Amino acid sequence: MRLVLAEDQFLLREGLTRLLELNGFDVVSTASTGPELVRALSEHRPDMALVDIRMPPTHTDEGLQAVLKARRERPGQPSVILSQYVNQLYAQELLADGDGGVGYLLKDRVFDTAQFVSALRQVAAGGTVMDPNVVSRMLSHNSQDEKLSRLTEREREVLGYMAEGRSNAAIGAALVVTEKAVANHINSMLAKLNLPPSKDDNRRVMAVLTYLNRA
Repeated sequence: MRLVLAEDQFLLREGLTRLLELNGFDVVSTASTGPELVRALSEHRPDMALVDIRMPPTHTDEGLQAVLKARRERPGQPSVILSQYVNQLYAQELLADGDGGVGYLLKDRVFDTAQFVSALRQVAAGGTVMDPNVVSRMLSHNSQDEKLSRLTEREREVLGYMAEGRSNAAIGAALVVTEKAVANHINSMLAKLNLPPSKDDNRRVMAVLTYLNRA
C-alpha cells in the first residue's frame, strides 16, 4: 500500500515511517510542511495519506486543508489525520463530503501497533475510523436532536465502537455480549435514526457519522 506521511516532528516522522514499513506499507513520500504535503499528494496520488493536522508554516490546520484539497481533486482519497486535540469542526470538515475513507485519531491514544495498522487498512478500504473521544464530542454536541435522544446508553456505546471501525465480534467482546445482541442493538439504533440496516459495516458507519455530523 503506497502511503504519504506528513509530520513536522523529525523523530516522530522517522519512527512512524519505520513502523509503517515494517507493517507492509510503502512510504512513497514524507512531508514536514503543509505545502510539501500538497505537492506530495498531487504527485503520488497515494493509496493512503497519514497526516498531522497542525504543520508549518502557521501550525493551525495545514494538514487538514491539504487533505480536503486532495479529496476535492480525487474524491474518496483515503486519509487519516492525527491530532493532539479533539476538534469537532475538524471532524465535520473531514466527514462533509460523505465519500468515506477517512479517519481521525488522537496521537496520545494510539497505544497498539496492530490496532493502528488495522485502522489504516480499514480507511484505505473506504471505511471510517474515529477516535471514541471525537465521537463522544459529536454525540454531546447533537444531544438535543430528537432522534439521537432516542438511543439507549448501550446503543451509544455500540455507536462509539462502530466509529472505531470495530467488527460486530469485536464489539461483542468489548461489551461481553453475543454478536447477535450487537446486531440487534445496531438494527435498533439505525431504525431510531431513520437509517436503513446494512450488512456493509463501512457504509453503515459512514451513514451514522454523517448523521451525527449535521449541525
